[in-house]
Order: sequence, then structure tokens, then C-alpha cells
Amino acid sequence: MKRVTGIGGIFIKARDTDALREWYSRHLGLDIADWGGVAFRWNDDNPGAVGTTVWSLFKADSAYFAPSDAPFMVNYRVADLHALLAALRDEGCNVIDRTDESEYGKFGWVVDPEGNKIELWQPPEGQ
Repeated sequence: MKRVTGIGGIFIKARDTDALREWYSRHLGLDIADWGGVAFRWNDDNPGAVGTTVWSLFKADSAYFAPSDAPFMVNYRVADLHALLAALRDEGCNVIDRTDESEYGKFGWVVDPEGNKIELWQPPEGQ
């Protein structure tokens, strides 16, 4: 089974999201959208589709990374979220017992042995 197929996003906690967004925009040239992040578009091995890798800041007190207390979370693109989550459970991994499905795709989470929450994302068809 194919597992991770790429990086879907990089999320960073910040004490002052506005100031840090400004720094990244000014010094690294990131064109930060109104929603607070950047969507990098690419078409790696599928010329007919467009992939996305998101970069975004979260407030320092955001609970979205819980149960991890790390100041970052990586979102990995996956081919089949439900099959991968089942395999991870069978392998004894700490899989969070919740998934989300929306027009943005399917999302699930696992916590690595050092307590870092990892987001797994199955993009919608064509992405």
C-alpha cells in the first residue's frame, strides 16, 4: 500500500501571528492570503492535476495541535486515508480516533513516539 505521497502542509504556532506573517511576507516573499497562509501549487507526477502544499501560522494557544505541545505540525498527503489509519492502528501506532471529511478532502491524525501530532490528508480527486 502506498502511504505518504508528499507534504500537504506545514503549520507553525506563533506568539504574534500578524507580525510573523509580515516577517515571512517581507523577508521571504510569501504572498500570504486573507485566510492567513500560502497555497503552493504544483503538478508533480500527474500533469492533468494540480497539487497543493499549504504553509500557515496558528496562534500560540491553538488547540489544533493537541495532544502535542510542539510548536509545529506537518500535514502529509496520503493516497488512501482510511486504509492507512487501519494499518497504523494494526501496527500499534497512536491514532487519534477521529476523522474529518469535507470538500477539502479527508483528514486523520496520528501521534509519533515523541508526542508530535501528524496530520494525514487525502486530497479530493484531481488534486
